[in-house]
Amino acid sequence: MFKIGEFIYPWGGGHYSRMMRLNEEMGDAYEIHLSSKDHVYEKLLKKFPDQRERIHEILMPTPIDGRFGPSVSMSLMNLLLPVSKNPPLVRQIAEYLREESRLYNREMFDLVINDGDMGSNVLAKNRGITSLFVTNQFRPKLYSTRAYLYPSLVFISKQIAKASRILVADSPPPYTVCEYNLNFTKEAEEKVTYVGYFAGKKPPDAAESDLERLINNEDFGYWMRTGNKSTNDGTGSRYSDVFCRDEMKNEKRIISHARDDPGIDCVTGTDGKKYQIAEALEKKTDWVQIDVGFLSEHEKDSVIRQCKYAVVNGSHTVMGEIMGKGKPVIGMPIYDEHTNNIRWAEEKSLGVLAANAGQTVEAISRIRANYARFEEGLAEFSGNFAADGAENTARIVAEELEEKR
Repeated sequence: MFKIGEFIYPWGGGHYSRMMRLNEEMGDAYEIHLSSKDHVYEKLLKKFPDQRERIHEILMPTPIDGRFGPSVSMSLMNLLLPVSKNPPLVRQIAEYLREESRLYNREMFDLVINDGDMGSNVLAKNRGITSLFVTNQFRPKLYSTRAYLYPSLVFISKQIAKASRILVADSPPPYTVCEYNLNFTKEAEEKVTYVGYFAGKKPPDAAESDLERLINNEDFGYWMRTGNKSTNDGTGSRYSDVFCRDEMKNEKRIISHARDDPGIDCVTGTDGKKYQIAEALEKKTDWVQIDVGFLSEHEKDSVIRQCKYAVVNGSHTVMGEIMGKGKPVIGMPIYDEHTNNIRWAEEKSLGVLAANAGQTVEAISRIRANYARFEEGLAEFSGNFAADGAENTARIVAEELEEKR
């Protein structure tokens, strides 16, 4: 049986969700080893309790958390100095590469799949092992305030280019949401395949939940909090600023917190009181806000189908999921990658970029006033939306390994 190593970058949740979808598609055809750290490592242990020997903790260097996503200043300081219990980045990189190298030498992988982990590309190339790098970034467009980051982007893109193949988790051009985050060099472009989004399959039919019954025939916006803790918290803080505006007093919204905590679940009525979801349903409460810690796949599908628009921070996976189902997005970016995705969507009349609370309120009005125009753009986009990234990648894996027989 062929042995595959999967190296999952632990910043955010998109890397993890992509690899879990891929593994569902590949089934039991291979012996798969999974490597990551922090919350992703814990998720892997929880998901595969009987396969602990195939789950490896690798301390991949990640940015330093700030108030709103990664802190550029603290991350730059961490290059040579310890910050927030993180040793200097130079030392982190050396230690993490040594640990990955030991894992490579011990397991003797036939193929590796690196979702965001660039160091594994280098190790695979040095050992003559086929490496597939799954990504939605290569050399993102920077704005004037971040021009000093350009040298690091060049370095990172060179490491990505060392992969045997680069698999872009997006629809092929001209429907590529992450277009402004790619900017491939000629050398790298020869290795690129647009495999599509690693979208989940339609959830099986299930009994309608109390939440789904509560939102039936309602006009509301879907506000998604995603990413790691700092990004999630920063997004939530920005959303709260919007909800304080007078214009939002009667604008119904569902907020998904992306945290598996039932204690978050509650309904805020127009009377200002808080209710449990079942209680609000029973009392036929006129609601303005529903907070949900974690939506089931069936509930999420229902919310997306019924919402008028979705508010997101610009996360690539999330934007594809929403627009692919024909709903316009309002993007409140945390960092440049998000801004690039949202600008692309705005140019194609698929959504609106909003930098602050006031612009977000204006964006809601703009979408409502011009809904037919957004629907037209979304119909073309969703009609060309490639959702079969997991299937295409599984096929590529099989083809690459077949050559080794």
